[in-house]
Amino acid sequence: MFQPWADQVEKESGGRIKVEIYPSSTLAKPPAQYDAVKNRIMDMTATVQGYSANRFPLTQVIELPGVVKTAVQGSCVVQSLYDEGLLADEYADTHPLFLFTHGQGHLHTTDKLVKTPADLEGMRIRRPTIVVGDMLSHLGAQPVGMPAPETYQAAQRGVINGVMFPWEGQLSFRLNELTPYHTEVGGLYSLSFIVTMNKDVYNSLPGDLQQVIDDASGQAWAKIAGVNFDAADVIGRKQAVDAGQEIYTVEGGANNPAWKPVLDETTEAVLTELEGKGLPARKVYARALELSDSCPLE
Repeated sequence: MFQPWADQVEKESGGRIKVEIYPSSTLAKPPAQYDAVKNRIMDMTATVQGYSANRFPLTQVIELPGVVKTAVQGSCVVQSLYDEGLLADEYADTHPLFLFTHGQGHLHTTDKLVKTPADLEGMRIRRPTIVVGDMLSHLGAQPVGMPAPETYQAAQRGVINGVMFPWEGQLSFRLNELTPYHTEVGGLYSLSFIVTMNKDVYNSLPGDLQQVIDDASGQAWAKIAGVNFDAADVIGRKQAVDAGQEIYTVEGGANNPAWKPVLDETTEAVLTELEGKGLPARKVYARALELSDSCPLE
């Protein structure tokens, strides 16, 4: 999706804007990428907000159970929250272009199938963010923080017993090779991403080139990102099915009676903590749930 974005910007600017893409954390490690844009070490980044712990707490409300159903729908939710000004203060030091989410995150394990929270007791599961880690702790697992590219080797060595990933992540990081057991708890969690730009770089552009950037921003590109993630989810899941792996889909997803009480505890704990810091977390969460119902699934 990023090369098509670059192609559009270069074309619409008549070649006056050149976009160089540096993949795989070439310019900065994931937790440092947002600050690298803020400090103009690089002009733009696409990064996961949750990798910068406690930096974007209201945005991370999107990670809570029951909000995201598909990547297209989740991207609509988080972009709308930003467009409505509910998240704007968290990004005052850069120039955001668009926000998006991946699809529903699931549980993928190496040695046994998880059907209920009790099955997770004592298991070491890679968590992508602190919010998801808190959820795993409530479920009885031992959350392990590590960058996504390190998960394959960690699973191979038995350092972790499983991972939290959307099916896209299973595909991208080849985790289906090592985690043949999959548990789909619909609405369990999803991560938010942002594509953002250094403010000085944006402000230094003449008006017509700022318009080119503006035209490559907002809901239109949030949806493009979501479409890409949803398509990759389909491929990642099919890969597991074709390999004859075991997929257990929890009836009712996050609302299943065995899962809902524990997931509700996680949600309440996160919202209470943020409200205690003076943040309007319940307002943002309530709006996220409203948008979750009104945003299109595809």
